Amino acid sequence: MGCEVSYAPRTSAGVLPVAADLAIVAVKAYDTDAAIATLQRALADSPDCTILTPQNGVGNEELLAAAFGADRIVSGALTIPVERLPDGSIVAANRGGLGIAPVGGVAHNWLVAAFARTPIPVTVLADYRSMKWSKLALNVIANASCAILDVLPGRLVRLEGMFALELRAIREARAVITALGLAAVDLPRYPVRALFGLVSMPDPVARMFLARRIAGARGLKPPSLLLDVRAGKGRTEVDALSGAIAAAGARLGVAAPVNAAYAHLLERIAAEPATWEIYRDRPHELLRAVEAEEAGVSK
Repeated sequence: MGCEVSYAPRTSAGVLPVAADLAIVAVKAYDTDAAIATLQRALADSPDCTILTPQNGVGNEELLAAAFGADRIVSGALTIPVERLPDGSIVAANRGGLGIAPVGGVAHNWLVAAFARTPIPVTVLADYRSMKWSKLALNVIANASCAILDVLPGRLVRLEGMFALELRAIREARAVITALGLAAVDLPRYPVRALFGLVSMPDPVARMFLARRIAGARGLKPPSLLLDVRAGKGRTEVDALSGAIAAAGARLGVAAPVNAAYAHLLERIAAEPATWEIYRDRPHELLRAVEAEEAGVSK
């Protein structure tokens, strides 16, 4: 595209002001506050710079809008699978695309035109909240549960009781999206509305259509939350994923015990790695934790 690209340094002391038209925030949700501090220094001389956030989870747009104004923020939902190879290099799949939606009242048509010059398919959506919550519904599939059990998606769907639990997690996300007054939207390569239609069917029918796809598309790829736990980072972005569903459900009176259990367990495992041994490859312990969460919700 003929664009000059700069990467922010790891330490804030090394951040210098730059003249930029676009800043892309590609950090984990738990690092958004630090990214804001970096951007405030880096964009001190670029008050009109557009800020694109293709981060997973919900809540990042609101933090960025509070710091820079909603009109500068563009929300993104990236559906291009990315894999880190053993040598540390990154490989992007030749499928998927990018959904974008303005957070404020500015359309940012120039950004759409710029991406049109790349191989990345772009879908423009009007409501960023519908887009990000629809992406969130995809992100919860075979993610937190794999991290808790320390298994890959291909094995997860074969474990006793686990596929039914995944269906419940997606149904909870759908119920929260509806309670928020949002509409599910399709994303590049991912028909979210069809997914919600499938999970409305009886479990055996839903399993017939979904289990093979999950195992085939993501079967041998560690999901993001599992990568964080294995890396021993001490934290994950589950709060912006399953935790966000549980929090919104509690606020709106929508029960979401599966996502709540996922969030609570993963927070504990990340902070206290020794507790991982309780759940690793032990689905019955995860099922017991969900039952305990349900008992607490029902009181």
